[in-house]
Amino acid sequence: MPRALITGGAGFLGSHLCELMLSRGIDVICMDNLITGDLANVEHLFGNSGFTFVKHDVTNYVHVAGGLDYILHFASPASPIDYLELPIQTLKVGSLGTHKTLGLAKDKKARYLLASTSETYGDPQIHPQPETYWGNVNPVGPRGVYDEAKRFAEAMTMAYHRYHGVETRIVRIFNTYGPRMRLNDGRALPAFMSQALRGEDVTVFGDGSQTRSFCFVSDLVEGIFRLLMSSEVFPTNIGNPAEMTILDFAKAVVKLTGSKSKIVFKPLPVDDPKVRQPDIAKARRILGWEPLVPLEVGLEKTLAYFQAKLAAGGKL
Repeated sequence: MPRALITGGAGFLGSHLCELMLSRGIDVICMDNLITGDLANVEHLFGNSGFTFVKHDVTNYVHVAGGLDYILHFASPASPIDYLELPIQTLKVGSLGTHKTLGLAKDKKARYLLASTSETYGDPQIHPQPETYWGNVNPVGPRGVYDEAKRFAEAMTMAYHRYHGVETRIVRIFNTYGPRMRLNDGRALPAFMSQALRGEDVTVFGDGSQTRSFCFVSDLVEGIFRLLMSSEVFPTNIGNPAEMTILDFAKAVVKLTGSKSKIVFKPLPVDDPKVRQPDIAKARRILGWEPLVPLEVGLEKTLAYFQAKLAAGGKL
């Protein structure tokens, strides 16, 4: 059987990737130090003979016995609340963690996929953002620990490809949502949904005119899998090009939950991007991929997950 290592595999995206890879007949080693991941995200996979969980920090030496066909490097704090609280760990996993896992890919002759981010574009001056845009990033601002960690990771991935001949892929992930998001991770959807379900004021930063483009997680991981199986070496955007304002998104969440929450406004965080929309022409052309799940359907599935967590005694 083909065999894959997924770092950050107990996280939101990583856990969905573990499921997808298993469903495609690929054995999975899920590696996570659980600093932001949650074992509950993958516990349902423990009975699968093709699934193995390893608790490990990939900024240290990574050893995997036996062969590996694929390495997907998803280990990293990914939400603002996480990387602002864990700046050094974020920088280390983007640099040391990428170095260690690329070295493993070289040793195992495995295909390597780096989970990069739309944050490499920073506060963009080109809209929508194509892969050819180099970005507008403040390297010394509070968000720089995440943005520059990912930019460095991309550079190292390409260096290993060019110098060592490692077969590499780079996915730039845009805003994604769905079940298994942490309710307190600071991103727009869990923040809005948890506040609305509690009947609290829903907090919008700035005047809400900044835009985002939200992709449902099942669409995203399908795009990532297609990229992994393609021959494309250079960065590829995967995300939903359907752009909307944060204020409109907040209103949609409040309406869906049936909440009487009011929307309140707070100052915009430093270097918060004013726009965010992927140009996915490349993904359409080389992968035959585009998102299929409508926002209304994805939000309903996510709300059902949050409500089930509440019913099981979870806290919002």
